[in-house]
Amino acid sequence: MQKEQIVTLIEQAKAAREFSYSPYSGYMVGAALLTAEGEIYTGCNIENAAYGPSNCAERTAIFKAVSEGKKEFSAIAIVGGKKGSAGDYAAPCGVCRQVMMEFCDPEKMQIIVAKSAEEYKHFTLAQLMPEGFGAANLE
Repeated sequence: MQKEQIVTLIEQAKAAREFSYSPYSGYMVGAALLTAEGEIYTGCNIENAAYGPSNCAERTAIFKAVSEGKKEFSAIAIVGGKKGSAGDYAAPCGVCRQVMMEFCDPEKMQIIVAKSAEEYKHFTLAQLMPEGFGAANLE
């Protein structure tokens, strides 16, 4: 990925983080998902008093995109941190990684976890989900 694409995704993830509904944990997360066609879908984490029905920012972005017919993704940027903080590295949880396995080529899907546009870590899904289980396992 080019640096300008990474910065754009990080900035959009930071903006999405501001919409986080996290009254219980105070941990705000934003994500920006890049489709294979170059479109960007954003999402934030949405908590629930019962905890189980909560949804992560990454899945919010993926589900928004899938609900509009997009099913091929090339990258996602994630920005998270406690309310009032500049942010910290927020890697996707296991459930989000599994959802990515459903729609993404693990060797090609780029995952960017960022504190800022200058401070970020860059992984492939395969690096974060070695030996992952996906649709190919059922063929």
